[in-house]
Amino acid sequence: MEVLQRPGGELATRPIHFFWVVDCSGSMYGEKIGIVNNTIQECIPEMHSTADNNPNAQLLIRALQFSSGASWITSSPVPVEDYGWEDMDANGLTELGKAFDLLAAQLSIPPMPERALPPVIVLLSDGQPTDDYKKSMEKLKKLPWFRKAVKIAISIGQDADDEVLIEFTGNKELVLQANNATALAKMIKWASTTASMVSAPSSKPMNSVAASTPASASGASVAASTPTDDPFVPANNGAPLVLDMSNIPNPDDFDEGAVW
Repeated sequence: MEVLQRPGGELATRPIHFFWVVDCSGSMYGEKIGIVNNTIQECIPEMHSTADNNPNAQLLIRALQFSSGASWITSSPVPVEDYGWEDMDANGLTELGKAFDLLAAQLSIPPMPERALPPVIVLLSDGQPTDDYKKSMEKLKKLPWFRKAVKIAISIGQDADDEVLIEFTGNKELVLQANNATALAKMIKWASTTASMVSAPSSKPMNSVAASTPASASGASVAASTPTDDPFVPANNGAPLVLDMSNIPNPDDFDEGAVW
């Protein structure tokens, strides 16, 4: 791994793990899954470019699909410069809990390295869970890596269960609405470059939210107490992770002629 010089010592490049978690149930068949496949493939060069602008971090990507069961499409983290998207097919149920179980297994230490930066997790879904996902969700919430992760959900179509997605992100502002093809493509493109927008500044920028803290009833982020098992305190001296929200596409800007 590349080592960078800094006054008083060396700074090792630290990994950022980026997870795509994609609903591949039968309701995603056709246009929806096609847009997901095509757009993520198109975004890889841009992710590579934005990652190059952060020499202190190495962007690693993998993908998880869920329908009737769940499975890793990319079982091991792959550097963005070597990553190639594998198209997903759509059929079956919406067993979100199975996806959470697989994700939880990868957000433990090990296999997550102690020196990694907080991961980015992007969940896409157009329906409601058909399994008992609650227990799996609670297991995820107990993991320090999940609590500090940047969690984004893309709600596809009017049948998506936004309450479940808000429960996943902990912040309703990070549930992005995509009710037609154009909006879905735009939201995926925004989410794909999120890793480069995450920072730990001394003060929060305009139009931002603390990505790792839960939302209040009004949607504003609130401070959370730091657990004693928080692996990030020595890494960033307790500074909050902040996600710039100023350039999220507005779903109202898109033609509603073909609403899902």
